[in-house]
Amino acid sequence: MRVAFYAPMKSPNHPVPSGDRLMARLLIQALELGGHQVDVASEFRTHVSTPEAAAALEPVISAELERLRLRWKFGPRPELWFCYHPYYKSPDPFGPAISAEFAIPYVTAEASYAAKRDRTGWAASQKLVGEAIMRAAVNICFTERDQAGITAAFPQVRLTRLRPFIDTALFEKGSPAPNPRRLMAVAMMRAGDKMDSYAMLAKALRLIADRSWTLAVIGDGPMRQEVQALFAGLPNIEWLGERNAVEVAELLGRGGVYVWPGCGEAYGLAYLEAQAAGLPVVAQETAGVPAVVEAGVTGLLTPDGDVAAYAEAVAVLLDDRQRRGAMGQAARRFVLGERSLATAARVLNGILRDSAATGVT
Repeated sequence: MRVAFYAPMKSPNHPVPSGDRLMARLLIQALELGGHQVDVASEFRTHVSTPEAAAALEPVISAELERLRLRWKFGPRPELWFCYHPYYKSPDPFGPAISAEFAIPYVTAEASYAAKRDRTGWAASQKLVGEAIMRAAVNICFTERDQAGITAAFPQVRLTRLRPFIDTALFEKGSPAPNPRRLMAVAMMRAGDKMDSYAMLAKALRLIADRSWTLAVIGDGPMRQEVQALFAGLPNIEWLGERNAVEVAELLGRGGVYVWPGCGEAYGLAYLEAQAAGLPVVAQETAGVPAVVEAGVTGLLTPDGDVAAYAEAVAVLLDDRQRRGAMGQAARRFVLGERSLATAARVLNGILRDSAATGVT
C-alpha cells in the first residue's frame, strides 16, 4: 500500500536524536520491509508545552491541512494514513480529516490517552486525540499501560499489540566480549525523566561504592555538567559522549550489566539494544519498562523509587557470575528472536492487511 506516515511529536527527519525519532524510523523500515511505499506526509510538528501554544497553532494547522488536500487532489493518493504517537501535547490534526475525505483507513501506533489531562487545560487537544483513536481502523499499542489507558476511555475501539523492537543487524554481526565489572548506561542528558534516572543511578552506585565496578556512560546533552556533578567523587566513571549506532553496539558488547533506572520511560529502546548485545538489565518495574525487559529472565526489575533495592539488584548481578551470564544469554536470545525488525515487519504487515480489509471506520 501507499502509506502516508505522520509523527506529530517529532518527524523521523528531525535533526535531534531521541527515542521517538528512532521508533518513527524503525516503523518506516518495518513498513518498507513489508513491501509498502511510505511517504512522510508532513514535517509539521504539533508538539507544544502549553495549551495556549496549542491554540496558537490552529491557523498554521489549517494551512497545512489545505496543502495536503491539494497535494493529493489530482496526484496518487495514499491508501492508508499511519500516525505514530499522538497524545495530548502532540495530536494529529490531519489524519482523521484526510482519511475521511479520501476514504482510506486511519491507523495509530503508540497513541496515548489520559482523561486526567482534561482537568489541566488540555481538553481541546485531548479531544483531537480521542477523535483520532475512535476514527482509527485499529490502534496499535506498544505497552500494557497505553492499552489500559485507551480501553478505560474508549472500551469499544479496536486495539492490537506490536511489541517494541529494534533493528538487530548490528548486534547479529558482533560477538559479545563482556567485561563483567563494566556497568553501561546509554541516555541523553536532559531535564525531566532522564535527569531523574541519572540522579537515582548515582545514589544507587554510592551505596555499592565498596564493590569493584566501572560505569561507562554513552550520551550527551544540555545537562551534561549537571549529570556529571551527580557522580562527583565516584571512581571509575567513563564519559563516552554521543556515539553513532555502530559505536554504541560495539561498546555495549564490551559491557557487563546495563544499568538504567528508567524513570518515566515509555519503554526505552536502549534496553533492547543492550540486551541484543548480551547484557542483562537492571531497571525499575515502572511505566513501560516491563514491555522491553523480561523480569527475572533477561534482567532484574525493582520497585519504583526504591534506591536501596535498585543498588542491591546491581550488586546481585556483579556478585553472581553464573546468574549474570545466564541472563545476558537469555537477553540476547529474547531480542534477536522476538524483537527484531524482521519480526516486527511481519506482525505490522498482518495488522495493516487486516485494517485495509476492515475498511474505513
